[in-house]
This record gives sequence, C-alpha cells and structure tokens, in this order.
Amino acid sequence: MVVRDNYTFSELEQWLNKNRVTEIECLVPDLTGVARGKILPREKFTEDRGMRLPEAVVAMGVTGEFPEEGPYYDVINPTDRDMHLRPDPTTVRIVPWATDPTAQVIHDCFDREGTLVPFAPRSVLRRVCDLFAIEGWEPVVAPELEFYLVDRNTDPDVPLKAPIGRSGRAETSRQAYSIDAVNEFDPLFEDVYAYCEKMELNVDTLIHEVGAGQMEINFFHAHPLGLADEVFFFKRTVREAAMRHGMFATFMAKPIAGEPGSAMHVHQSIVSQATGRNLFSNEDGTPSREFHWYIGGLQKYIPAAMALFAPYVNSYRRLVRSNAAPINIQWGTDNRTVGIRSPVAVPAARRVENRVIGADANPYVALAATLACGYLGIKNKIEPTPECKGDAYLGEFSLPRSLGEALHLLRAEKDLAEVLGEAFVTVYTEVKEIEHAEFMKVISPWEREHLLLHV
Repeated sequence: MVVRDNYTFSELEQWLNKNRVTEIECLVPDLTGVARGKILPREKFTEDRGMRLPEAVVAMGVTGEFPEEGPYYDVINPTDRDMHLRPDPTTVRIVPWATDPTAQVIHDCFDREGTLVPFAPRSVLRRVCDLFAIEGWEPVVAPELEFYLVDRNTDPDVPLKAPIGRSGRAETSRQAYSIDAVNEFDPLFEDVYAYCEKMELNVDTLIHEVGAGQMEINFFHAHPLGLADEVFFFKRTVREAAMRHGMFATFMAKPIAGEPGSAMHVHQSIVSQATGRNLFSNEDGTPSREFHWYIGGLQKYIPAAMALFAPYVNSYRRLVRSNAAPINIQWGTDNRTVGIRSPVAVPAARRVENRVIGADANPYVALAATLACGYLGIKNKIEPTPECKGDAYLGEFSLPRSLGEALHLLRAEKDLAEVLGEAFVTVYTEVKEIEHAEFMKVISPWEREHLLLHV
C-alpha cells in the first residue's frame, strides 16, 4: 500500500504500524540517481521524524568525488554542514525483497532555515512543477525506460554480454517485440512484477527492445514528481531482481558495442488546472499554439540541456546516426527518426515525446529539464521549425557530441539556469567536470589497439 497525497506524519505512522515495519530505509536521490541515506530502526525513525546528512552527499559525482575548489563552494558550504531531511509520506513503500518488514521512504532536503536545498534533484523538479502551477498548469508525463539484462560481470575490463535465458542460450540476433525472447527471462520478470505490485509502482507494458537482452518498461502517465519517484524505485527494483537471478540490469546509455543504446523517452503534456483541458489541443481538436510553442522550446533548449539528458561520457556513444537514437532536434508526427515526436492520439491525449533522453539520466533532473525547455517555449512563444515528414537521420547532426561540449552549452544558457536554479546548474556542471577529468585519465582498449604501434 502507498500513502496517498496530503497524508501527515501520524498517518505515515499508522501505515508503518499496519505493515509491522521494523526498519526504515531513509532515501535521498543524489545527482546520479543513487539512493543515499541511512537505515534506521523504526523507533529511531519515529523519534527523530527525519535525519541529517552532509549537504554534499547529494552533490557528488558517480565516482564519489567532489570538486576541490571553484564555484562549487560558492553554493556548497566548505564547512560541510548538514542538511535536514524530511520524509515525504506519499513515497513510502515496502521493500519487497527484505527479510524483515522494511519500508523505504524518500526524503526532501532542507537547510537549517527550512528552505529546500536548491541543488538536490528532487528540489529542482519541485521548483519546475511550481512554475507550471503558478501559470495554472499541471504537467503530465509518461516515461518509457529501456535497460539491458547482462551476464554477471565483475571485471570492468571484460565487455558485457547478453545473459543466458531459460533455453540455456544467449541472444545473438535482433529480437524486437519478441514475446518468446521476453519469456526467456520469465522467472526474473515474475519477481519484478511481484515486487512492483507490492510497491504499487505505476508500471504498464513490458516489451523486448532491439538489442540482445534489451528490455523496455512503460509507466502510466501521472504527475512528474510521483513518476520520477517511481522510476527511481523501479531502477532499484529491477537491479535487485536481476542479481537474485544471477544477472545484472544496467541503465547505461550504451553498455554493449554494436548494440543499440538505451533511452528514457518521456511523453509530456499540460492540463489546465481550471478546466482539465489538454492545453496542446484547441476546442476543435486541432493542435494549439501552446503545443507548437512547447515544441519550439524543446528545439531551442535541448542542446543546452544535453548534459542533463546525457550526463556521462558513455551517454554520447548512444547518440549516433542510426535507427536507434536521434541526432538532431527536428520534430514530426509519428516519426521515430526525430528527436521530438508527436504520437498519433485523440485531441485529449495530444502529447510530445522527448526521445533524446538517455536511460542513464537522473529521472528527477531529466523530467525537470525537459519540462523547463517546454515551459520556456510557451512563455517565450517560440515557434518550432517546419515539421519533418521524412527521415531525420538524413539531416544535420545538431546535438553536442561530447560531455565537455554539452557542459559548455549548459553553462552558457541563462534561461535554463533561471528556471532550474543557478545553484543547481553550478553544482551540477562542476561535478560533471570532475567526472570528465577522471575519465580522461583512463586509456581505452581502442587507443591501445590502434595507436600503440601505428602513430
């Protein structure tokens, strides 16, 4: 059972009592999307009604490193002060794989004055949703999350490969939408669905994608913050289930050479809070000005937001000229070659799909960024380019080609910083620079293969 909106701490306590919970996983999503926090006994959780953590815990890179100097410390206090964490009762779920009755609760981060910490990912998404609310708008999103099942791999120098299914064989050919290929992993997915049911995650369809061992899970449309929480929970869930079946689940954007990358396509629309009408459709069913302006905002700001949609050096290996990922920001109706797609739908369900976002993106950050792009499009009345009705892969490449280039564009885009928060953009870009510098210290097999004796 999930505690619903507007529940209080006392009602959370009743839920914990009903489920006989003895331990609480107090979770905070960091910039990477990793679950940070503490595990508390039930009595300690009830006594404290929260906890404290150093504020830098949510502001470090995937390697666990922090910048040693620079603008980062204009935002992060160098005294390593604490954040005050408050549980969001609407996020409480049972941990279905735990031996003892255990709950997991996502916390929001506040400073000692009671203000949301601006660089915490959940705070950033709250900030953007609040901007929509000021306008009388309710953003609605529906993520489609791709991931790979791979054989257990404990040596990072060994390439990943597809796992062995029930047949005793690994996939060696394209199996897009194959039911039998999904059934190869029935025991695993039975556990995944059982876990999701116990956690009341809003998952819809499971399909086999193009790559060997590549799957996709679709979520029902809902409010962005709740769905970001569900994506966060789902990633933990499928990784846990996979390990229990002798496999790994990975959300790397490009985990296997020669196979398609993994995306997080996000369908998005806006509903009027006053009338409940989809703002993307006029009363006669035709596309509205807001629909086109939203697309115009995505086209203008996606290049600058790419460091948020493609946050690692590996992310840019996915964005190549192929039939698996976009290379530009053209838009089209029912056209999967473009970066911005409008699926065929009845007027009440008219929506825009951002196909640029990688599966490796932090769901809170990615949803905040794509909504920010569309918000700016409507506020600034940005007209889109003419619709692409052909193969967008024949067009020019218009996305950043590397993390370094993407960070440069993000730093230079003041409109996005105003919407997402300058403190967040500062912390995020400084952390990503550290990650990029760490990567540049690594010599790849390609370099040894082609440069060792030839240059």
